[in-house]
Amino acid sequence: MATYQEIFEHNRKWVAARTAEDPDFFEKLAKDQEPDYLYIGCSDSRVPANEIMGLEPGDVFVHRNVGNLVLNTDLNAQTVIDYAVNYLHVKHVIVCGHYNCGAVRAAMVPQDMGLLNPWLRNIRDVYRMHYDELQAIADETTRYQRLVELNVQEQCFNVIKTATVQKSYLDNNYPIVHGWVFDLHRGYLVDLNIDFEAVLKEVQKLYDLHS
Repeated sequence: MATYQEIFEHNRKWVAARTAEDPDFFEKLAKDQEPDYLYIGCSDSRVPANEIMGLEPGDVFVHRNVGNLVLNTDLNAQTVIDYAVNYLHVKHVIVCGHYNCGAVRAAMVPQDMGLLNPWLRNIRDVYRMHYDELQAIADETTRYQRLVELNVQEQCFNVIKTATVQKSYLDNNYPIVHGWVFDLHRGYLVDLNIDFEAVLKEVQKLYDLHS
């Protein structure tokens, strides 16, 4: 683990390495960003967004919070989505969870978590919505991993419910919403294959906001 002062030395080495690879790297980086991807992920320090995607700084617009939640009452998340879609014109919105997620694990435990209670309640709501499926899974680890996946799925639905995404897709055929899980043990991204158009049609039965 680097000390506080060592971080600045690491930064200088990073600058030197980047400049050696491409003398114009920082000049290009300083220009306006034009990312194709909005990544909504967990705040977990083990999941660096652009690195696991194999992309460079400037390629991914990133929003992170505990448990990769997309709540209609979270002005931060809603502002990020609006800015990414309406001003950056991203083509893809990705909700990415990860196995071994502490927030999901905490949501599975019936105990008082203090300030975390109202936040984790949103993940517990996902468990409630899929209670029969989850309770039918005997192995606790498998059940835990499935809740991670279902939480990503529900957050994708929450993104699709927004007027911002619905209006943009109607006008431009983008963005498309995807659900991923990062496997910490193997390093691979798992595509949950969310059927965006099918979900959009289903969601619009009650959440049709594009008109």
